[in-house]
Amino acid sequence: MNPDDLQLLLTWSMPYGKYKGRLIADLPGNYLNWFAREGFPPGKLGQLLALMHELDHNGLSGLLDPLRQR
Repeated sequence: MNPDDLQLLLTWSMPYGKYKGRLIADLPGNYLNWFAREGFPPGKLGQLLALMHELDHNGLSGLLDPLRQR
């Protein structure tokens, strides 16, 4: 994992779908779980969604809190 990816979770928003425009860090767990079951999209977006899924699934979303306060 690239540490810069954590910051990207707070700056990239979903480009399509039900949660279009919502920051990746703010996507609900059930939506991330759906991607995990169905397959993450290719490229950087898929990498970030997979990372956010891992953080959410393991209860580590709080790691983003200090970055949100910047």
